[in-house]
Amino acid sequence: MESGPSSETGGKAGKQKGMKLGSVLPKIEPFKPRKNFYDPRELGSWARNTGFVSTFSGETDRGSVSGRNPQNEPGKLDLEKGIEKKESLSPTIELDPILGRTWNRRGNEIEQDLGFGNGKDQKATDGVLGLRDGVLRGENQRNRVGFELQNVERRETYSDAGIAHANSGNGNESGTGNGHGVQAAAQVGELKKDSGDDGEEEVGIPSIPDDEEERGYGGWHQSPKLKCGMEENPGFVPQIYYGLQHFLSLAGSLVFIPLIIVPEMGGSDKDTATVISTMLLVSGISTVLNSFFGTRLPLVQGSSFVFLAPALVIMNSREYRNLSENRFKHIMRELQGAIIVGSIFQSILGFSGLMSLLLRLINPVVVAPTVAAVGLAFFSYGFPQAGTCVEISLPQIALVLLFTLYLRGVSISGNKVFRTYAVPLSVIITWAYAFFLTAGGAYNYKGCNPDIPSSNMLIAACRRHAYTMKHCRTDVSDAMRTAAWVRIPYPLQWGIPIFHMKTSVIMIFVSLVAAVDSVGTYHSAAIVTSLRPPTPSIVSRGIGMEGFCSLLAGLWGSGTGSTTLTENVHTIAVTKVANRRAVQFGALFMILFSFIGKVGAILASIPQALAAALLCFIWALMVALGLSALRYTRTSDFRNIMIVGASLFLGLSIPAYVQQYPSQSSLILPGYLIPFAAASDGPVHTGSRDLDFALNGLLSLNMVVTLLVALVLDNTVPGSRQERGVYLWSKSEDIMADASSISQYSPPSKIAGICSWVKCLGCSLHRRRDLEGPII
Repeated sequence: MESGPSSETGGKAGKQKGMKLGSVLPKIEPFKPRKNFYDPRELGSWARNTGFVSTFSGETDRGSVSGRNPQNEPGKLDLEKGIEKKESLSPTIELDPILGRTWNRRGNEIEQDLGFGNGKDQKATDGVLGLRDGVLRGENQRNRVGFELQNVERRETYSDAGIAHANSGNGNESGTGNGHGVQAAAQVGELKKDSGDDGEEEVGIPSIPDDEEERGYGGWHQSPKLKCGMEENPGFVPQIYYGLQHFLSLAGSLVFIPLIIVPEMGGSDKDTATVISTMLLVSGISTVLNSFFGTRLPLVQGSSFVFLAPALVIMNSREYRNLSENRFKHIMRELQGAIIVGSIFQSILGFSGLMSLLLRLINPVVVAPTVAAVGLAFFSYGFPQAGTCVEISLPQIALVLLFTLYLRGVSISGNKVFRTYAVPLSVIITWAYAFFLTAGGAYNYKGCNPDIPSSNMLIAACRRHAYTMKHCRTDVSDAMRTAAWVRIPYPLQWGIPIFHMKTSVIMIFVSLVAAVDSVGTYHSAAIVTSLRPPTPSIVSRGIGMEGFCSLLAGLWGSGTGSTTLTENVHTIAVTKVANRRAVQFGALFMILFSFIGKVGAILASIPQALAAALLCFIWALMVALGLSALRYTRTSDFRNIMIVGASLFLGLSIPAYVQQYPSQSSLILPGYLIPFAAASDGPVHTGSRDLDFALNGLLSLNMVVTLLVALVLDNTVPGSRQERGVYLWSKSEDIMADASSISQYSPPSKIAGICSWVKCLGCSLHRRRDLEGPII
């Protein structure tokens, strides 16, 4: 590129012709503004009209932009001379919002004025594009632009773009290779609040300022600063502490499902303790396997609520609710067979690479209502079950909301204890309160013994109070007396699984819902942990490994399948810990606790009303986390909000229509279980009992109907990629030259060498890499 004339000559020529600065800029290279001699609004207008924008690298510091030309006359613009760099600027990443391509821009940038706060006259530099300790100031803060576009069409369409940027903040710099669909790893300076505003720092991915959102410059989703990154080594003791902290914050999702399903299956308190121990074992094994062979993100695997609704549908059907002998084991074996079939389907979907193709159909507009429907599916179960003991359930709900909302900013020794341990703290306090109520005689009724089954009670008054005594008292469980101190859960401990087509078809569709849920969690977790998004092949590998872990859950008999818990993203955002080894240590402790039978017995002694009250909060959290995926889309666009609204409404209304048919069930089942009893008596009649069971069961599941409606609408209603907020995944062919940029997803070297021939699993991307230190 030929160098233009000096700034002096250019300035004189511009004055002679009486032309504005913007009239000559298309013929020149990026310029260097000087102080005190231009209108900032004119500069912003010029930038928008010509397409020139300045990009600021997150790594830019004062030393890297301090190069100045002392010969330039003050008060004039040097339009054609670039910055004479004394220190080189790190290349910044440009991203094409239409094709998702990135390229290195090594051209000169607008020089940033660094006089703010350094004893210089602020008035002399008012309105100059400046950078003060990483904070964009002046007019630039109101008119920030994101990327340089190649043509007018891309400039126009980019105004709708919402592209999430994440920079590797764990000591690994993201590469700047030319990638297709790669989200640029450009980290902007931390936006500081004005002086005098000492408000609490919000945890999560903040949205862009209102003025920028109105201008449509897209979303700069910036992840919170992490205490402990992916591959950092804070020490042995801190890693154990962080691991236990991670699992404790997820305690409600890990151990409360057996408190619901086992009593409904006719199991004893000892069976509940055994299933809890089995879930702890499967969760620990699944987490370790996924941390080595799956996506390798620091995500806890466990029994998901995605599998809870179909389990309730199966166990409350007419065929199984009329069983009298060994009802618990028979239903558990039926669930095992269905989970095994569904997990095999999910494994094939992932390991074959078909998930990479399916990712083209899965976008935030699909993920958001689907995950939200998982939590909304239990609105008829939550408080109706908790309301049996309002004196326990209401304090439990109030405490967990108090800790997570009102006391979320309270720190003790630098840790936000109430927000991190909201679930275990509220459970312990409410459980102790329920114990004092029981010991004080609040649930003592004259002539009634809580240990006698309600069917054997002769007094009518005792039969009326039997349900209250069973769900509210803290001393009715005999799990502590009957559970062994040491018991190792083993495969097929309930017997040989039973396979039926009608239940297997239901679990196949549910495994697809679990895969969609995990896709959204992978993308959100990558942003929260400041990593590049994984490639489609890595996502497929993670889904396949989750299917394998669900297969283990089916063999061990935990009652539900295993998948990535949606609450992981919330936990990482709250604790600011995303350390893989810490999660592995926590998983090892879960495996150890599963061998101690009394641990499962203690958890099985939690009153059912207390458990239901806590689940009301967890299901509400799932709804909130699901809808939060809409931040990647244009939430003000009618297309998106209509698709989400229609999906949620039909996902609730169609199952309600199907659930009104089993009129006989209302005479047998309690009211909160009637919505899950439509599989045997639904409106579909094809002549095949198995097919009728499967179709009626699927149509009665809110999350399945919501997924199908959202999937069809989002992929048939016209809309641009920016409007839909299409997930941008990294591409394998573009990171071959810079494999270290997503090395955190790579399996260990030996495993990568074994499966490198399977290209669809993403193992061969990093077989040849030079990294500092081993991958753990």
